[in-house]
Order: sequence, then structure tokens, then C-alpha cells
Amino acid sequence: MSDATLSTLTEIRTLVRRLTRSPSSAQISDADIDKYVNTFILYDFPEELKLFSLRRVFSFYTSPYIDTYSTVSLPLTDPMWNFKNSVVAIYKPVYIAGYPTLFTESREQFYGIYPAVNAMRQIATGDGVTTNFTGTLSTYGFSLPILRGNVLFDSIDINNNGLSLIDVPVAGSSVGNIKDASTGVVVGTVNYVTGAYNITFLVAPLADAAINCQAVPYVAARPQAILYFNDEFKVRPVPDQPYRVDLECYVRPTELLVAGQVPDISEWWQYIAYGAAKKVFEGRMDMESIEMIMPEFKHQASLVRARTINNMSNERTATIYTEQVDVGSGLYGFGGINV
Repeated sequence: MSDATLSTLTEIRTLVRRLTRSPSSAQISDADIDKYVNTFILYDFPEELKLFSLRRVFSFYTSPYIDTYSTVSLPLTDPMWNFKNSVVAIYKPVYIAGYPTLFTESREQFYGIYPAVNAMRQIATGDGVTTNFTGTLSTYGFSLPILRGNVLFDSIDINNNGLSLIDVPVAGSSVGNIKDASTGVVVGTVNYVTGAYNITFLVAPLADAAINCQAVPYVAARPQAILYFNDEFKVRPVPDQPYRVDLECYVRPTELLVAGQVPDISEWWQYIAYGAAKKVFEGRMDMESIEMIMPEFKHQASLVRARTINNMSNERTATIYTEQVDVGSGLYGFGGINV
């Protein structure tokens, strides 16, 4: 009998019904069982067990003059689609254009190497009446391009209150919106590559008050470091062209949506069924039944984990000699991080 017969969603439903003593759909429908099954698969399973079978090489591509890459909702074909939910954890090594790359989750380390220090230049002087100002930042001594999400136009009004206009990057565009920091109203645009800007203060700056721009100039090049923080990636230097980024990650198991569908690994089906049954009992506040199935639930977890343990037991423990050539066999030792 094949795996496709033994381990389908239909068989998982049947086992859940037996474990929860709910043979009738009047007690619990197939649709409700499927919700418990997929809740366990998507949210409990990947946090309980980090399996070798769920480890993947995740790849995405940089774009010129864009340093930040985060989850997108469209298009569905984008590598970053639903990234923050589908990827459970990120691990070394990381490669950009095939080159080993510094990977860190520490903002202190990242910005210690690549500080985002503002350059400030006066671009105009207020007259108490004019609110709209246009120009090109290079005219006032700015090096170009400038970093997205780090532009500030500022001045003071007749009551000596601060006026602050900030940039909000637009996905896929070299032109960002300028918003009033207090109200969120869009009041202009700035081009991060050419430096062209068109801004309008909601209140006229005070006569003779300096109107400044603060921005972070940079030199675009192949990235050599990547920061993972707040479910997004930042690369430095900022890319001058598209580059492929490869890193290792753990992903969530695949949902089971149709009766004949099987889990990513067929042997997981009993573990999934016990996990779903446990969630059914939790919904019923049936603690006694949970205690009854827990020994077998833990046993199934150990069986699922066994494959990963066997794979990792073949991994050579990293030492200072790991990368050296084994002259006798002609083989190289490969180092890595065991997770």
C-alpha cells in the first residue's frame, strides 16, 4: 500500500475522529477538523520541531538603489510574498552574488560597520509667505544617491514651532512621497537617485528661517553585509544593480486543503492527527483526554524528529581544522552551524 493511500488528509480526519470519539459529522464537521489540522500544521508544528526536511535555501533579488526588503502581499510569485509568516527562522550561511556575506541580527553591529549618518544642508530661506520649494539636492552640495526612508526637510514657523517633512518610500520606485510628520498629509516628492524634490509646508516657514534637508548619501556597490531585523532585510552597501541573495531558513509545513493531499513527509500524518486531536480537546476544555493522548503524541513527535537526528548525526562537528583539506582522502571538510 502506497504512502499516498495511508497518509492522506482523509486518513488524518479518520484518526482525529477516533481519537476524539467523534464519529459523526454532527459532533464535528470535516471542515472543522481541517481547521484544527491546519492550525496545528502552520502554527504549532514548526515551533515544536525544527526539522531537517523543512530547511530550505531561500533566495531573493536586490534592486538598484533599494536597501530594504520585506514581506509583500502581491504578486504571489514574488519571493518575499508572505515571507514573515512562511519562514520560521533564518540561519547562516548567507551569500550575495555567490560571495560569503556578513549576516547579523544586531543593529548595533550592522550600523557600527555601516553608519547611517545624516548630512545636513540649507536649501532655502523662509520669507513668512512661501510654502512651496523645489530644486535638486546636488545643487546644495549633497552627494547622490541618498538613502530611502532617511530624508527630512525641516524649518520653523512664526510661532517657533518645528516643521518636519519626512519621506515615505514607494515600492518599486526611485521617487518617494514627502509627508508632513505631524499630520501624515502627502506634501511632495523626492527622487532618491537624481535628488530632485518638490515640497510644500502646510505652514509658511518663518522669515529668515533656514530650510534644511537632512539625508544620508551613499556609494552604491555589491552588498557585503545583511541585517535581519523586524522581519525585513537591510543590505550594505546599497546595491548598484540586481544581485541574488541566498540564505538558509526553516519554513512552515504545507497546509492540507483537499481530501487526497498528503503531508510534505508522509510519516508525519499520525503526529499531525494527534496534534489536531489535542487541539480539539483544548477547544472542549477536556483536559483529561489531553492527558490520555499526550504519551502517544510525544512518541509520534520523537519518531518525526528521528530523521533530523539521523541527518544531523552525520554532520561533522565544526573545529578550527574543519575547513582544512584531508590530504589522505583528497576530500575537503565542510564547516557549518548545526541547528
